[in-house]
Amino acid sequence: MFAHTLSPWMQRRGIHFAWAILAIAFLTMLSSAASLGLPGAFLQPLGKEFGWTADQISSAMALRFVLFGLMGPFAAILMERYGLRTIVCTAMLLVATGLLLATRMTALWQLVLLWGVVLGVGSGLTALVLGAVVATRWFEQRRGLALGLLTASSATGQLVFLPLATWLIDRYGWRMAVLPAVTSCLLVAGLAFCFLRNRPQDLGLRAYGANPHVPDTPPAATRMGLAEPIKLLGSVSRSGIFWVLFGTFFVCGLSTSGLIQTHFISLCGDYGLAALPAASVLAMIGAFDFVGTILSGWLSDRYDNRKLLFWYYGLRGLSLFWLPHSEFTLYGLSLFAMFYGLDWVATVPPTVKLVTAHFSKERAGMVFGWVFAGHQIGSAVAAYGAGLTRTVMFSYSPALYAAGAACLVAATAIILSRAPGKPLLQPLRA
Repeated sequence: MFAHTLSPWMQRRGIHFAWAILAIAFLTMLSSAASLGLPGAFLQPLGKEFGWTADQISSAMALRFVLFGLMGPFAAILMERYGLRTIVCTAMLLVATGLLLATRMTALWQLVLLWGVVLGVGSGLTALVLGAVVATRWFEQRRGLALGLLTASSATGQLVFLPLATWLIDRYGWRMAVLPAVTSCLLVAGLAFCFLRNRPQDLGLRAYGANPHVPDTPPAATRMGLAEPIKLLGSVSRSGIFWVLFGTFFVCGLSTSGLIQTHFISLCGDYGLAALPAASVLAMIGAFDFVGTILSGWLSDRYDNRKLLFWYYGLRGLSLFWLPHSEFTLYGLSLFAMFYGLDWVATVPPTVKLVTAHFSKERAGMVFGWVFAGHQIGSAVAAYGAGLTRTVMFSYSPALYAAGAACLVAATAIILSRAPGKPLLQPLRA
């Protein structure tokens, strides 16, 4: 009812309702990502209170990243079957519940259950797949820009809440630090319940920028079981380009959320930098990322996406090589934040565009779900591997050098991949 009232009001003012859907998806992904990124600020407080080592805490975070990624292909199916509103509301309530219950935990297995399983599943339901689904369903034009905005919200949400969380930890303890993210999740659930709709046709609209002279035929209903993503994986796994996209996105996760998001505050602590300034640097990375990812969406509508990804991975790799030599001064970290932040997840819009071009618009959400699973497996490897490196070798430097080298390999692989041609998969049939 609320959406049917708001849509005509916006239309009379020349604003397509797709932008309202985009705004809700933006807030959803920001809140979900903020909750996913918060545990990075809790490494030291949890270690001090419970005596857990970095690799023990990192094991829960690694599980969270794996589930976050593996939910992607199935999230696309669940959105198709139950609708965007039901899935978004369920996800936000799961995330809020996982964060709140963790304030009462006393054992490591509870951390693994709540911040590994519950947060992983909840945030995975509204991962980047939500952005891909919203952009492809609601936008014919400005799709790259829409993807850039939604991707920026996801990455920025992982970082901008950290300074506030760190300040709350210093003043009131880590349990109070979860409240802003919980409040945000509950507010977004209310907005989604009132205004979120599946497709433009639900409100008698066309997608933004759709050709008015082409008959607007609603997509045929499809009956897809939860085994469909597995079948699809079997089909796309025979394609070399799928493994190039999967592998490069594995490196994307390895070099961002699994490494820097999870361990940066602890890394800075090894060099004598307090938690709040370190979290502020992460927020600076988030600010540069917001600009860089939106710009990447704009560029992905205009230039060869393979060349964009070559530059993104290459520059990220060089910045990671340089970080251990920055001396962790204000100047050194600011320089790192600028170069690294501008392409934190600027890789997402061109990757989604390549997935759509190679595997068809109809299958883009599900195929990207599997590519995104590669991203989160990479995140899990880095989250646990860097924690293990810190425990065994008392240094994060080997993990930084390994991630930098992987970025250069990814840059080479993507520039050597073939250009998009005829889609490799047929459209979905009723």
